[in-house]
Amino acid sequence: MRPGGRPALLLTLALALAAGACTKARDLTLPTAEEIESHYTSETTLEAAINGNVAEVSVQQSAGQLRRGGTMWAKVGPYIYLFSEETRQLFEDYPGLAAVRVITRTASGAEISNALLARDELSDILWRRSLNISGLARRDGTEHPRLLEDLIRWGEEHTEHEYNRRYTS
Repeated sequence: MRPGGRPALLLTLALALAAGACTKARDLTLPTAEEIESHYTSETTLEAAINGNVAEVSVQQSAGQLRRGGTMWAKVGPYIYLFSEETRQLFEDYPGLAAVRVITRTASGAEISNALLARDELSDILWRRSLNISGLARRDGTEHPRLLEDLIRWGEEHTEHEYNRRYTS
């Protein structure tokens, strides 16, 4: 080691440690079930839970929707809630939240479908696109089923999803 090299190395290490100590600790706060529920508005029964660092939202889907819309309504249910301003806000408010899963259920509690959206799946641009696709489907999907199909396709591309064959075959 050259003369003076050791003090320079020690100084460099001390500065690196000091810089690391000055970084702000990341807030990994997770929401409670009540805080998750408060982010969403729903005309049907909505329940929430936290499972590890994943928010789980269960929504009751009406039998009438399933009768009228069949497979399409069985599949689109979770995406209506996942690709929403409410979910985006939940991610913003709770940096420790890794994902949001939405599960649609019948009145008797049987699972119809579920989809999990990871925090890092959507960039700002993709969030804007998601909100646009979902908003159009919510507003005009009954009159224009193609909009629901677009939302299903988008959801299948950006989530981990599972459909109950009883309702989707």
